[in-house]
Amino acid sequence: MAETKVILTKTVANLGHSGDVVEVRPGYARNYLIPQGLAFAWSKGAAAQIESMRRARLAKSVATREDAVAAKAAIEGVTVQVAAKVSESGKLFGGVSAEKIAAALAPKAAVDPKSIAVETIKTTGEFPATVALHPEISASFTVKVVAE
Repeated sequence: MAETKVILTKTVANLGHSGDVVEVRPGYARNYLIPQGLAFAWSKGAAAQIESMRRARLAKSVATREDAVAAKAAIEGVTVQVAAKVSESGKLFGGVSAEKIAAALAPKAAVDPKSIAVETIKTTGEFPATVALHPEISASFTVKVVAE
């Protein structure tokens, strides 16, 4: 299969960051990345554009690194409590989403729900979780699910 080179304009999970040149299947580029505005087709003339995107990303990451260190200090080792509707047998109706966990973490630090990694929660109890605050910095915390 032939691969198509594209330049990412935004960070895409499991693919790359803004300004990266990646090779993907032609259908993925044509049907998802380019229409969603996440990438554009690679060309020789885009080298200057790639370099400016990388400089902007580097400047932003340096600025947010201090924020990420401060957020890690606030989040590391904390137990956040999330209330959920529970059946008589102790199972949840549905599950606990990353958005609910991010809302519970909001008083400590603002986090992106997409950056929270936790196992699927279907019962009450305590579950370990991590949040990626920066490409090099992550914080571990505990999610405690209680009956509503």
